[in-house]
Amino acid sequence: MTEDARKIPTHEVTYARLRDMILFGVLEPGQPVTIQGLTAGLEAGMTPVREAIRRLAAEGALLPQGNRRVTVPRLSAADLDQVAFARLTIEPHLAGLAMITPALIAKLEALDADVDAAIRADDVSGYLQSNHAFHFALYEAAGAGVLLDMARSLWLRFGPSLRVVSARSGATSLPDSHKEALAAMRAGDAAGLSAAMQRDIAQGVDQVRAALQRGEI
Repeated sequence: MTEDARKIPTHEVTYARLRDMILFGVLEPGQPVTIQGLTAGLEAGMTPVREAIRRLAAEGALLPQGNRRVTVPRLSAADLDQVAFARLTIEPHLAGLAMITPALIAKLEALDADVDAAIRADDVSGYLQSNHAFHFALYEAAGAGVLLDMARSLWLRFGPSLRVVSARSGATSLPDSHKEALAAMRAGDAAGLSAAMQRDIAQGVDQVRAALQRGEI
């Protein structure tokens, strides 16, 4: 463990680990888990695990079930409509606000290369993590903390369902409009960047909506 990692409070480390389990599909929608099981899996004490659960429940990412169990909520069609509206409104706006620099473009190019490699390898987990890193490296450059927090919360609600869909269809069918976004950044085209990110988000939403209609999630 690095010196910087040692300085991070235990409850923050536990929260981040549990958040990533939700985001990247370790916990699937509707899958109940015990608090004791999470404590063992996260290698953390009961107090930081309970605090992480409380925070994630407040964000809508976990649902207490009683009997010391929690679950990732299933996304209904009505929920998806709301999440889609919010994502398609907030995230393209964040992209358009981003302070684009050569260093940021280089970072995003490297992350997009990771996305491409995951797609070629049909590595769903690798795709989800690299895709998330690409989006939030861009959004963090907007300097809009309130909107950034909203985007993070929306991904916690949407990500588990996308993981279920992608596990069935494979990484090769997953959304990726990053090349168009990068081209817009190089051209200094903020409107084009926002439009590319909107297309990227809409592709994922359409896949989840189709799976809901087929009763697969």
